[in-house]
This record gives sequence, C-alpha cells and structure tokens, in this order.
Amino acid sequence: MEKKVLTEQALYFGDVNMPKYFEINRPELALDIFKYTFTEKFPMSKSLDKLDTYIRNYLNAKHDIPVLSKTREGFIFQPNETTKPFMDINFESLKDSADYTMLYGVGVEDCYVTILYDNNRKKQQYWKVNLTHNKYIIFPSSNMYFITNNQNKELNFVLKMTYRQ
Repeated sequence: MEKKVLTEQALYFGDVNMPKYFEINRPELALDIFKYTFTEKFPMSKSLDKLDTYIRNYLNAKHDIPVLSKTREGFIFQPNETTKPFMDINFESLKDSADYTMLYGVGVEDCYVTILYDNNRKKQQYWKVNLTHNKYIIFPSSNMYFITNNQNKELNFVLKMTYRQ
C-alpha cells in the first residue's frame, strides 16, 4: 500500500523573538495602524521592516517556504467586537492572490482568531487561538477567519500582512 499526501494546511504561530536592542517597537506600529485607518496606505517604518524580515526569514529558514510581501493592513477593534469573516484570496484572480496571511498582535488584550477549515467530510471545523502582544499567526490565505475582541475596556491593534510564495 502506498500513500500520497494531496494537500496539507499548515498553520505557524508563536512569539516574535528579536535580539536585544532590535525589538519591535509596538507603539510605533500601533501609530502606523492608526494612520492607516485614515489614509488606507500603510506607512513604512523600521519596526514594520523588522517584523516583515523576521517573518520572511522564519518561513524560509525553518519551513523552506520562500515568500514575498504582498499587502499590509492595520485594524483597530472596539471592545467586544467580532469581525465579519475574512478570506484573503481573490477567486477572480487566483494567480494574483496571496498564499499566506499573517496576523500580528501589536496591542491586544483578550483577543482571539478563529480559523475555519474543512477536514474531508468534517465541514466547518475551526481552530481558535489567543492572539497576544508580539504573537503572530500564519495560515493559508484561502482559509476564512474572524477576529474577536473579548474584553470590554481597550481597543485592540492587529497588523495583517499577506505573502506570496
């Protein structure tokens, strides 16, 4: 009997572990997200470049997945807000779509990301992960997901970057 894996959906997650004195400046990224909400253009910054480089190098070195940055967006979530479901793929132009979505906790408190997927006949399965300060989650852009801000006092700042393989 032989086995052939036809498809695999991998999720990557963890903390961004930068060397001392090269840490990500999360307040700077939060300000960038705030600016993005008004201009819809994400400003370049040292912290954004450090994070992007860390993610691209991590995927390439640890998982042999070379990627190129595609888009950057920032979100500010109100207390007790749950987003509508997102999917970061354009079915009308698959060749131009992103392959991976990365969510990064810039300033988050009691925030969850729910990623939806199918497992053969088991439809509408989900994986729920707590998104905390300085944590990232990377998953295929073809997965639907939503974000929940469970606490009732603070805004949550989340950075989204997409990548092409």
